[in-house]
Amino acid sequence: MAQIEPLIPLIFRWEGGWADDPDDRGGKTNMGVTLATWKSCGYDKDLDGDVDQEDLRLITRLDVVNLLRIHYWNRWMADLIVSQPVANILVDWLWNSGRHGIVIPQRLLGVRPDGVVGMQTIHAVNSRDPRSLFGALKEERKAFFLSLVKRDPKQKKFLKGWMNRLNAFKFTDP
Repeated sequence: MAQIEPLIPLIFRWEGGWADDPDDRGGKTNMGVTLATWKSCGYDKDLDGDVDQEDLRLITRLDVVNLLRIHYWNRWMADLIVSQPVANILVDWLWNSGRHGIVIPQRLLGVRPDGVVGMQTIHAVNSRDPRSLFGALKEERKAFFLSLVKRDPKQKKFLKGWMNRLNAFKFTDP
């Protein structure tokens, strides 16, 4: 069964420190965590009575790992996924793209694309040949990136980085 520990260095390989690019639809971000995500899942780190960008600036790697585990890894029920590479690419997609990282894979798997991972989705993941599924997920994610750029050409400046990140995910046999 998959474990979160092998995914953590992959996430941090691509997530730097503070960023606030006006063209980034995620807005203010620290170590891959957007301000909107921190407001919904985080806490008041500076104890000033609100959760804002100052709290996001104070997050630690441990905060990021805890957020990743609770709100992304567990949301994909990734502990129940047999293939580590498949779990990694699925959770990273959710981490980077929100609900799309569940709905699009669910469509690919032929289960109801409701954005909620349950036993039917997990069974569909684990019933597929992991290498084939991994390749199909990679292609779907690439198509998703290209659709983002088509809808909003300003996103093109991020495409190379997105593709580099996606291509860093490799299928390896257990």
